[in-house]
Amino acid sequence: MTELTNTNQRIPLHVAIIMDGNARWAKSKNLSLINGHKKGADNIELIVKKAKKIGVKILTLFAFSTENWKRPKEEVSYLMKLLKEYLESKFLQKMNADNVKVNFIGDLSVFSESIKNLIKNTINITKNNSGFILNIALNYGGRDEIIRAIKKLIEAKETNIDEETFAKKYLDTKDYPDPELLIRTGGNFRISNFLLWQIAYTEIYVTNTFWPDFNGDELEKAIKNFYMNEKRNFGGRIE
Repeated sequence: MTELTNTNQRIPLHVAIIMDGNARWAKSKNLSLINGHKKGADNIELIVKKAKKIGVKILTLFAFSTENWKRPKEEVSYLMKLLKEYLESKFLQKMNADNVKVNFIGDLSVFSESIKNLIKNTINITKNNSGFILNIALNYGGRDEIIRAIKKLIEAKETNIDEETFAKKYLDTKDYPDPELLIRTGGNFRISNFLLWQIAYTEIYVTNTFWPDFNGDELEKAIKNFYMNEKRNFGGRIE
């Protein structure tokens, strides 16, 4: 496949991904669910590197939703264990060495102290990196984010209430532009409560490829589809 970096087409500044299909990937290969989640976690580093190489500047990944707590207790326990192992592993060293700034969005207050400390450590170590931004959505839900933002707004006794103030001061993503491209792996055509405010004008790309198999070529395909179909008129007339 031709490298996107060799084209004159515009690359989306901010890409968001709903990483779906770990369980179905494992089932299709007669593997355990744990294998599916492990392979999915390992795939993050590959996609970060590819996105950075292509020219994307911000990548936001939907890792664990507010609804995921409803999954079987054993699965949730494993996901928390995997998250902890992931943040304790060489992942942080690799992200730091690649000049990647790692942030987290969502309600992080519910996690164990050990996980919260690992999250803080990851943020602190990478906060001055400027080559790429990786946002990891944990215990995140779009509706929950909006409710939390409203509560902050009320607490601050905000009087200048408009869309820009709400988005740039109170949302989890206040420091970043809205995603231009949302990719969903696994073939399901739904938003799943992800970035509800931010994706009002985002291009949406759905692929049948399960997340563990979503490689660099698949990312290029999604971005090529973005710039081939892009007509971002934000409600205006296209002549």
